[in-house]
Amino acid sequence: MAVDSSLPSPLGPPACEKDAKALQFIEKTTRNAAGVQERVLAEILSRNAETEYLRRYKLGGATDRKSFKSKVPVITYEDVQPEIQRIANGDRSPILSAHPISEFLTSSGTSAGERKLMPTIQEELDRRQSLYNLLMPVMNLCVPGLDKGKGLYFLFVKSESKTPGGLLARPVLTSYYKSEHFKTRPYDPYNVYTSPNEAILCADSFQSMYTQMLCGLLERHQVLRLGAVFASGLLRAIRFLQLNWQQLAADIRTGTLNSKITDPELKECMERTLKPNPKLAEFVTEQCGEENWEGIITRIWPNTKYLDVIVTGAMAQYIPTLDYYSGGLPMACTMYASSECYFGLNLNPMCKPSEVSYTIMPNMAYFEFLPYDPNSMGLDPTRLVDLVDVEVGREYELVITTYAGLYRYRVGDILRVTGFHNSAPQFHFVRRKNVLLSIDSDKTDEAELQLAVDNASKLVLEKLNASVVEYTSFADTKTIPGHYVIYWELLVKDSAEPPSPESLSQCCLAMEESLNSVYRQCRVADNSIGPLEIRVVKSGTFEELMDYAISRGASINQYKVPRCVNFTPIMELLDSRVVSKHFSLSLPHWTPERRR
Repeated sequence: MAVDSSLPSPLGPPACEKDAKALQFIEKTTRNAAGVQERVLAEILSRNAETEYLRRYKLGGATDRKSFKSKVPVITYEDVQPEIQRIANGDRSPILSAHPISEFLTSSGTSAGERKLMPTIQEELDRRQSLYNLLMPVMNLCVPGLDKGKGLYFLFVKSESKTPGGLLARPVLTSYYKSEHFKTRPYDPYNVYTSPNEAILCADSFQSMYTQMLCGLLERHQVLRLGAVFASGLLRAIRFLQLNWQQLAADIRTGTLNSKITDPELKECMERTLKPNPKLAEFVTEQCGEENWEGIITRIWPNTKYLDVIVTGAMAQYIPTLDYYSGGLPMACTMYASSECYFGLNLNPMCKPSEVSYTIMPNMAYFEFLPYDPNSMGLDPTRLVDLVDVEVGREYELVITTYAGLYRYRVGDILRVTGFHNSAPQFHFVRRKNVLLSIDSDKTDEAELQLAVDNASKLVLEKLNASVVEYTSFADTKTIPGHYVIYWELLVKDSAEPPSPESLSQCCLAMEESLNSVYRQCRVADNSIGPLEIRVVKSGTFEELMDYAISRGASINQYKVPRCVNFTPIMELLDSRVVSKHFSLSLPHWTPERRR
């Protein structure tokens, strides 16, 4: 879309000519959100008119909204999974998209315990890049001088696999970092990283983290912003520094690289960079050797202006810890995206985390919104509203139609409308639908947790004449990495022979083995979740919990034990009744290969 960069931007004065074009594009696109949406839907439907999926619903080449909404159903992943599986197995006919499916992006959401496979096409990389290109022009309005330094971003590639038909299946960011869009990106003084590509693209998580941290320390005065994708990732980097600062300081002191860095390209890159610097090594030793790590980020990187991390949704639980380590630096949430689609950006990125709202960019996909009613028994597709017709203050479930072949697909995100930028709505991310526990990219729902408890009972407790009377859970993020805590009240038939500590540790592992592949990958490959913990509470604890709830106005007839808790008085009550604590003593099984 052509824009006139000579026009002033209502968002503010641009930092440079390139920024001016980006800001004008935002203005032009959001002013005509309805028209852009109409064009996007027509493009998607016309190019994919001969696909098997759209022909099934007899659109007859129609590209208007009325025909589309009256004939094409609203779906979930399970509805379209048979078509996705055919593509994964090697069927190259135009099933969902007229353009060839180039790879699958693996979602952090799961179906039957495995990551969902989201089809994508080559041109989607351009579309995602177009949104990335808008982020720094907006940030430059809020934080001047970012061209005078660098960003220390902890970015990683994750494991990938191939489907039976030979298509790659990998996370969306791994796809992006390995693309030419990222690897051969043009130099932009406003967006320079301390980490070389070789460090980001190294598949070994230790070597990647170690060298990215080392580069950040070597250029500590140039660092103007610190970031990771999620808040949990940045905290994991701080924990890594706590565990490895002595070796890092030794490398800096001598100018020689840790022998654990064996990746040939990475090793060669780092050996060109690393020179003896005893003064910096002494500084690192002095700062990291202190017991108190409060404000460590600004002590080591004194010119840091903000943290660039997602702290909305489940990540909000990490804000106090980030405040502690950063000395209260602002936290910028810049964009809203998923494996299915990139959605929009935050036009006020330096706002408080609780006030973050994302402006949906209407050129990214065709968007519909289902008014959210947690008590609704069924789906009424006539209730869906278009992007420009949402109401401020209401909550909606996001439904998308993409260029890559998802039609009226329920993403599962619950959003609240906070306002509009021109005619494009702005949304606060409320939560993922049905998610009970989340530490990193994992999402565990109530059914999965129930299955894990049942399996642990069957595999271990039944043999010991014991059973779980009641349970609840919470995501403990005070530890780094965070971990799941499950409170169990047990019924033991022979009180003289209660389950041993060893058998309860086996229960922890049995639960982990039952959780989905994203959880197990976070545990095994990413080290972003710690061992699951079971806390056994005294008999009668859950009756006390019910009494407490009733004393606060809950109905005794409608009371149900909450399967996840985070209310401080309830946590204190549970913890005061704990009689023993147990952890998984080994890792659950996980491989990059999907179950066939």
